[in-house]
Amino acid sequence: MYELFSDLGGWLTSGAQWSGSDGIGHRLAEHLQYSLLATLIATVIGLPLGLLIGHTGRGAFLAINLASFGRALPTVGLVVLVFLAGGLSMLPVYVALVALAVPAIVTNTYAGMTAVDPDVKDAARGQGMRGHQVLLQVEFPLALPLIMTGLRLALIQVVATATIAAYVSFGGLGRYVFDGLAQRDLVQVLGGAVLVAAVAVALDLCLAGLQRFLFRHRTHRTA
Repeated sequence: MYELFSDLGGWLTSGAQWSGSDGIGHRLAEHLQYSLLATLIATVIGLPLGLLIGHTGRGAFLAINLASFGRALPTVGLVVLVFLAGGLSMLPVYVALVALAVPAIVTNTYAGMTAVDPDVKDAARGQGMRGHQVLLQVEFPLALPLIMTGLRLALIQVVATATIAAYVSFGGLGRYVFDGLAQRDLVQVLGGAVLVAAVAVALDLCLAGLQRFLFRHRTHRTA
């Protein structure tokens, strides 16, 4: 075991391992591209949907059940299905990653909106605020902590699952996992897994810091 971790340390710190199109730097950039783009697309889809159903109370049953259905989808199966329909491209990977991320964003946004005290919304309307003003100036800021939690969950899931890009012969950190398994190179497999975990933790910490900044900024404005 000690020898394995020693080899892993050498693999991670080797200069040659970080250079070139197969190097860690390039694979890391690919993985971040897949993960961040998929999460951004999922946010564009899921955030307005969650805000809408939370604000109006309409379509909640359908949206939440569709979100649950999305969570139950087998990611690799979805990749294969879209791959067979659309051919070899990154489209199946992005479809699967977005489908994985949308449920967490929708459900947490909806939960955050429904957690807003109705008396606060009534008071805002009593002051003459219109529907969109109540949504943007009252409900959304109060729901933001749960919304950010949903984004963090979605991003972590996407980062962990983006390794499937290598399953259909594309790049990312999953390349080390799949190539290592094919070559029976345990150090390479473990190295890929460690890198994926490190990226997930780093991005989660970044979003946590952003969440604290937004909360502090909102608290100062309220005060």
